[in-house]
Amino acid sequence: MKYTIDDFARLIDHTNLHADASNKDMKKLCDEAKKYHFKMVAINQVQAKFCSEQLEDTDIDTGAAIAFPLGQQTIASKIFDTEDAIKNGANEIDYVINITELKNKNYAYIKDEMKQMVNLCHKYHVPCKVIFENCYLTKDEIKKLAEIAKEVKPDFIKTSTGFGPSGAKVEDVKLMKSIVGEDVKVKAAGGIRNSDDFLAMIRAGADRIGCSAGVKIIEALKQRMQDDNVTTIEINR
Repeated sequence: MKYTIDDFARLIDHTNLHADASNKDMKKLCDEAKKYHFKMVAINQVQAKFCSEQLEDTDIDTGAAIAFPLGQQTIASKIFDTEDAIKNGANEIDYVINITELKNKNYAYIKDEMKQMVNLCHKYHVPCKVIFENCYLTKDEIKKLAEIAKEVKPDFIKTSTGFGPSGAKVEDVKLMKSIVGEDVKVKAAGGIRNSDDFLAMIRAGADRIGCSAGVKIIEALKQRMQDDNVTTIEINR
């Protein structure tokens, strides 16, 4: 498949999830998203209203992070926070699973949580992304989660929050995609800081990239295409 610069930009969830992010920082994030035509800004739930107002009358989404970054909240709490975020302007949701219950092999809980979150998001026609946080999981746990997702069908399964001890890995993206196939998309996030890593994640099967280095990555891809005198880059997946 051949990608233009805009195609690449539309794969990026432009991210600022820092606890000390100010309204000035959020405005900068939104202004950059508009300039580069990123798909979404990824922000903490409390900033949904501010960012959605900044992005009004654009096709750039406001993505709220729920139970971030630990996932250690009850289902009821996640549901409340999700609905609150949506009512305040969020039109994409990324939530962290209850890793404790996964470690307990309480797969019924994980499935119920995922179903409730997906059903709520889809009630409002909002995409739902399920964050696995792979740095804490075994390969078998990643497989099990992906199998549950294949059945429940969230819009995306996601590698990482970016706040754990490690982020997205090519082998994890490949593993996740090999299980969900075309039923669910994969988002790679965490530690993707340059164009080589960005392209590697797309080749591995990622359909969305969460990163704070989106501007740097797009500028590097522009330079690469200029140097090669091309308007597209072909990626085999």
